[in-house]
Amino acid sequence: MNNKIKAAVAGAVLASASVANAGITWDAGEWTVDMNGNVNAFAIFSDAKDATGPAGGLAATQAAATEADSDSVAISTGLLPAWLGFTATTRQNDIDTSVTISFQPGMGANQALGGGGNTENRQAFLTFGDKSWGSVKLGKDLGIFGSTAILNDMTLLGVGATGGTVHNGGAAGTTTTLGGIGTGYLYADWKGQFAYTTPNMNGFSATLGITQPWNATGGLSGNSSGGTDQPAFEAQVSYSWTGDFAGKVWGGAFSQEVQGLGAGNTSDDAQSFEVGVSTSIYNINLVAYGYSGEGVGTTGMLVQGFDTTGSARDSDGGYLQATYVIPMGTKLGVSYGVSKLDDNTADAGANLVKENNRVTVGAYHPLTKHLNLVAEYSHVESESHLSTQSDSEQDIMSVGAILFF
Repeated sequence: MNNKIKAAVAGAVLASASVANAGITWDAGEWTVDMNGNVNAFAIFSDAKDATGPAGGLAATQAAATEADSDSVAISTGLLPAWLGFTATTRQNDIDTSVTISFQPGMGANQALGGGGNTENRQAFLTFGDKSWGSVKLGKDLGIFGSTAILNDMTLLGVGATGGTVHNGGAAGTTTTLGGIGTGYLYADWKGQFAYTTPNMNGFSATLGITQPWNATGGLSGNSSGGTDQPAFEAQVSYSWTGDFAGKVWGGAFSQEVQGLGAGNTSDDAQSFEVGVSTSIYNINLVAYGYSGEGVGTTGMLVQGFDTTGSARDSDGGYLQATYVIPMGTKLGVSYGVSKLDDNTADAGANLVKENNRVTVGAYHPLTKHLNLVAEYSHVESESHLSTQSDSEQDIMSVGAILFF
């Protein structure tokens, strides 16, 4: 796939030959139009072990402190939302140009009169460039920092973690599940950006960009910071190679000034670094990834990144993943991820998440060139900094299918 849905399914393309490499295309005058997307649906069975959990915990909790409320079922999309995207491309005056707009309809609701669920618009951007000097992107698309981490996550074809409460299994009525977000990597998210990507130079490439700055949020941050007079800065460099032992290594960085912190209305910098590698030999693929930052928080960028005084919290995490394609074409995989958030002196006595971790085992079978059947099991744990608070745990089973076009 080219510039449209690749931001959502590139990792799936790398991991499964059953995913198509193009959508439905046709010529319209000087333009080539590509309509593409996916529809997926999963039956998600959740077992929440605990009634409460720490702020920022991703293990779903019970609706009440009774065993009868520990189980739930949801019919929902997985980590990928249902997707319909349109990309139009042309070449004029020796410049390749394109425009992409996409829509992500929600699966539905979990109560009467809920309608058709939420609908998102994650992409609206233009690009222009040439293979000799690179390309420029303007508009809203997947962020730069953390993007390759999510695109290599095997749960992109499935469900992974769900979050939420047992009322809905953390899934029904939402647009997507969490996959490995918050248990191994920070969410790249969908954000406005001006970005430049170099041409491919014998496997090496780099992307540099300014992006829409986020507000700092979180139940224990004591604030939702105001705007800033500076954009966020994001970058990623990578080197890819082919052959019997193919792979890719990458590194990235994020930096943003955050204002309006704490009672003193102070400002500080949030910053993070990442590194990862994905290698394939025969039918085996291995992925290792890690990140470390200050003020970036956990799960989502700048979520619980600062305490009530405006001081930055440190955080780090990563994931390890191994997949193997058996002779019948089924991809079997196992993934372990963890995201940690340090506390500060101001957090003493607060039920703040210390760690979210997840183990996922999955089977992804290509029934046709475009259709994958998926079965996953995930165990999610959330640990609190507060010693008197018990950790929360959740088991998740899911079965379903995802169809790309």
